[in-house]
Amino acid sequence: MQSTEKKGFSGKDAVRRLFSDYSYLVSFVLILIIAVSVNPNFFRWRNISTLFRQSATTTGMIALSMTMIICAGQIDISVGAQVALLSGFGIEVLNATHSIWIMLAFCLAAGSLIGLFNGLLVAKGHMPAMIATLAVQTSCRAIINHFGQGGPFAVANGMSTEPYYETFRQVSNGSLNLFGYKIPYPMIIFIAMGLLFGLIMQRTRLGKHIYAVGSNETSARLAGVNVDGVKIAVFMISGLMCGFTSWLYSSSLMAVAAASAGNLFEMDAIAAVVIGGTSMSGGRGKVIGSFLGVLMFKIINNTLVAAKVPTFLTGAISGAIIIIAVLLQNVRKDKK
Repeated sequence: MQSTEKKGFSGKDAVRRLFSDYSYLVSFVLILIIAVSVNPNFFRWRNISTLFRQSATTTGMIALSMTMIICAGQIDISVGAQVALLSGFGIEVLNATHSIWIMLAFCLAAGSLIGLFNGLLVAKGHMPAMIATLAVQTSCRAIINHFGQGGPFAVANGMSTEPYYETFRQVSNGSLNLFGYKIPYPMIIFIAMGLLFGLIMQRTRLGKHIYAVGSNETSARLAGVNVDGVKIAVFMISGLMCGFTSWLYSSSLMAVAAASAGNLFEMDAIAAVVIGGTSMSGGRGKVIGSFLGVLMFKIINNTLVAAKVPTFLTGAISGAIIIIAVLLQNVRKDKK
């Protein structure tokens, strides 16, 4: 009799753990079922590869670094404006040098510097991350609007006959042929980056320190963790990923508008991280959850398009997803 009760409790506990620790997998399966019911052709390779391409060239990389930031108990709402700034000036560098690699180096270096500035404001200036990154967001958007006058920055000034035009376009639109399937370069990069970030968070000292700082900053400091260094590091990595995203984003569009580039990227990235199971209070989260969260968010958007939901409601839906995900996290905490 005692063993039966124990088994029953274990089964109930296993179900509770499934919905608590692996909620992102349950959500992913449910969203897939909904997507297939709306679009029977969802699992066609062209649709899947497009989904990965769109994820990688917009908020995919940003969501991976946002996982680090939120796990450290911080937030970065400047990422969208950073992408706009780095994309616009990056295209100007490309037009001047005709080298996609010099442009990449510029985007990565400039993004790291912006991230460093964010990190210093938070760690050394003792500013709340929300206020610091809001100020940087406003500044980045104002600067790129000033130089672009709200208009587009176009690769080769729109002249597709320039040799580097097609080379750069292939960065996001090219693919690798494997076993008869065309695998987009951004898809390969996104998967590789997901594995790299997962390895950093689970297997390195930096990852352990990020979780420690997010769980309890005071305890982490007493345990010898360089709390300020961790904060600066996560913001620099975020800026680095904004730079990398700017490179891919510019390649996918070949022209970016100063006024609208990167618009709502911060909302989409945060939504992807939260529905991926990362706690907004810090100290808990998995990169695999954020990786699937990015895909879930894109699947939701594609499903809404297939269902002919107005495009302008996307922002409202992003906000609703964040609210629901955070409320579910709070419910799980109360039950514990």
